[in-house]
Amino acid sequence: MGRSANINWRSGGIGLLRILALLSVICRGGARAAQTYENSPGERKVLSRVDPDYPVALQKLYIGGVVRVEVVVAANGSVRSLKLLGGSPILGQSSMKAIKQWKYAPALADETLTVKIEFDPHR
Repeated sequence: MGRSANINWRSGGIGLLRILALLSVICRGGARAAQTYENSPGERKVLSRVDPDYPVALQKLYIGGVVRVEVVVAANGSVRSLKLLGGSPILGQSSMKAIKQWKYAPALADETLTVKIEFDPHR
C-alpha cells in the first residue's frame, strides 16, 4: 500500500549539488548580508568594498536593521578608524569588520564619513 517517492535530483530544478552548497553556507555561518549601502552625495568613492557577513542566527530569526558607522578615511584611501554610531551591536561588529577592508579613492586630506548599512532578512 505504501509508495516510496522517487526523487530525481537532477531534473527537479534543485540539484543535489545546490542543496549541498546551501547547507554548507548555513552550517558555516558565512551567509552574506542582504544589505543596502547609503552614503551622502559628494562623498569619496569606494573603490573596493567587502560585504559584511550576516550572522545566520539573526537571519533565521528575521532580525535585521540599520547600522551606522563613522569611518575616518586616510588621505591615501585606507580606513584609519571606525566607530559604531547606532544599530545592533552584533550587526555593527560584522559591518565594522568588513568596512576595515574597504578602499576609498585618494584625496588631499583625511575625511570622516558616516556609512549606513541595512541588513534585510527578507532578501
